[in-house]
Amino acid sequence: MNENLKIIENMNIKAFQNDLISWFEREQRDLPWRKDQDPYKVWVSEIMLQQTKVETVIPYFLNFIELFPSIDELATADEEKVLKAWEGLGYYSRVRNLHSAVKEVKEKYESKVPDTPKGISSLKGVGPYTAGAILSIAYGKPEPAVDGNVMRVLSRILSIWEDIAKPSTRKVFEEAVRLLISKENPSYFNQALMELGALICTPTSPSCLLCPVREHCHAFEEGTQTELPVKTRKKSVKHVDLVAGLIVNKEGKILIHKRPNKGLLADLWEFPNIEKSQLFHPRRVLEDFLLDEYKIETEIRTSSFAKIDHVFSHLTWEIEVFAGEMVGKVQETSTLKLVTAEELGEYAFPVSHQKIWKEYQQMI
Repeated sequence: MNENLKIIENMNIKAFQNDLISWFEREQRDLPWRKDQDPYKVWVSEIMLQQTKVETVIPYFLNFIELFPSIDELATADEEKVLKAWEGLGYYSRVRNLHSAVKEVKEKYESKVPDTPKGISSLKGVGPYTAGAILSIAYGKPEPAVDGNVMRVLSRILSIWEDIAKPSTRKVFEEAVRLLISKENPSYFNQALMELGALICTPTSPSCLLCPVREHCHAFEEGTQTELPVKTRKKSVKHVDLVAGLIVNKEGKILIHKRPNKGLLADLWEFPNIEKSQLFHPRRVLEDFLLDEYKIETEIRTSSFAKIDHVFSHLTWEIEVFAGEMVGKVQETSTLKLVTAEELGEYAFPVSHQKIWKEYQQMI
């Protein structure tokens, strides 16, 4: 046993399991993915919930399941339609990986989500946490599902002072869950740990007096609950200044561009944009970019109509946006299109560019 887990030897594990699961049975939130234990729905919900709040996910989940109610429906769906259903959730590699993985499940596993650690872990985008969540919640297998919530809860209960920002630390918590998990009800055990972290054992000001497993918690006993978990700070966030153009032709059609199929916001559509220059006015930078990149001559309005800030986990964008008209025609391609305002709604845009369109609509 890892030295960090010695506390478990003296725990009443059965009482801990009972206190935790009984609380979950009473207090669990009414969430749409908890209506049944369909492995596909559990899978979709867990992918959506990565780095995204529950309240944000609920309407996306309901819409996604309505559009793609089964693995077969999602596997055969057009990528543009799938990206559109995800529009606004961010971290788009999640849905591209999900789309690829369900195609593999359809072809290789006859549309049945694998129920073994080896099978499910081989799927694109399914890491140790997602694999454990699906196996325990949908299939009732006693596998650990360790996310940030679970690490925070167990670091306090078991007084673990390892840095949870280090990938290697996850193994300590996975071992802890294997020792503590209820073999009779692994689904509720794992969900209860997650729920406890979301509702009670929160990052700051944990509600210890409401905690159902307070009697088992070493951090509460020692008064160290606000010092745990140990987590080193992330690296500094990079800031990028961009200039973007909402460019229309004489018929009022709008110019949009598709981002590359790899990297940040891959395969999403956007209004043409370029990083600002320290030497030239943003308007001129935009005009030169449109001419060099797309061979488009434009008449850009003198002043910008919006400034959009957008924050990623590792990056912030500040986008100054200008409106303008094309002079002449443009050669459309698979990644450069002229669309009407109505057609714009069929394409998936990142949140920052959705904001640009809203600002433009208010201006005209």
